[in-house]
Amino acid sequence: MRCLSFLLSAVMLAAGPALAAEEVSGVGPLQIRSVREFAKTLANDIRFLDDPASIESFLAALDGEPPDWPTVYGQGHHDPGHDERLFNLNRARDAKREGNPALQTRIAFVWSGELSRFDPETGGYSIALGPVFTATRWGVVRFKPEDLPGELRAVPDPEQAVRVKGLMDRGEPVEPAVLFIGRLIPGESLVYDFSHDEGGLGLIMPFVRIEQVHYVWDR
Repeated sequence: MRCLSFLLSAVMLAAGPALAAEEVSGVGPLQIRSVREFAKTLANDIRFLDDPASIESFLAALDGEPPDWPTVYGQGHHDPGHDERLFNLNRARDAKREGNPALQTRIAFVWSGELSRFDPETGGYSIALGPVFTATRWGVVRFKPEDLPGELRAVPDPEQAVRVKGLMDRGEPVEPAVLFIGRLIPGESLVYDFSHDEGGLGLIMPFVRIEQVHYVWDR
């Protein structure tokens, strides 16, 4: 059902800089556990942002309080001052955020994944990605992973490989969560915008430079 959007996302996101692909491995084990179980293994200095409360707390540490969305939106995209107000919001918040220690915090967040083509060389499956949108009191939050490796492969262990192949041969989707760890990109850490699907709904996009990729399957 989501295969087309996943595949489009995978193509676009795999086109990152070659240097990033060399520094960060996109090949990793398919871990059989829940996201919550995996989160318990994260280092203490990593903030796991997977629900409204944790995301709102992090945004507050960065920017204090949510924007006045109704004022910024005005009469919508056709309002002559709409784009200028949105530009000014982002510029003012970027300036105020400079030097904030929260910018250096390592964070973890989740995107949706689906296994696709098998790669005999790595013994893993390529991953088609899809973003996760989280509704918060600040607006809808959509994390944007940057500098992804050129190849994303989830490698099941021998026992799970038989099971995964059987599911895929029957046409059943295998959909691990893809957990990213990284830091906000300096100078381009948060972008405030509006949803294209619902007028006046604020959209917040944290841009994260990826340092680690993990595949977690609760099945």
